[in-house]
Amino acid sequence: MKKTLLSVIALALVSTATISCTSNEKQSEKMEMEAGVQYTCPMHPEVVADKPGSCPKCGMDLVKKEPEKMEMKHDSIMKGDSTMKM
Repeated sequence: MKKTLLSVIALALVSTATISCTSNEKQSEKMEMEAGVQYTCPMHPEVVADKPGSCPKCGMDLVKKEPEKMEMKHDSIMKGDSTMKM
């Protein structure tokens, strides 16, 4: 009786974990689509697509385009910065 009960509980836990992981993957894919993820060719940056695939020019796999980061130099000041420098 105990072995059967433990087996049922273990099966329920494994099923719950599997379902949870699957829904997280789908949610992650959905968020990427909503965020406007773009894919580009490493050799031809002008080739841009909204889903993975291959480059029409060279056939290489398209890679996820990283969002451009704003970098500030150490001595730069942002416009509208109201702090006074002494």
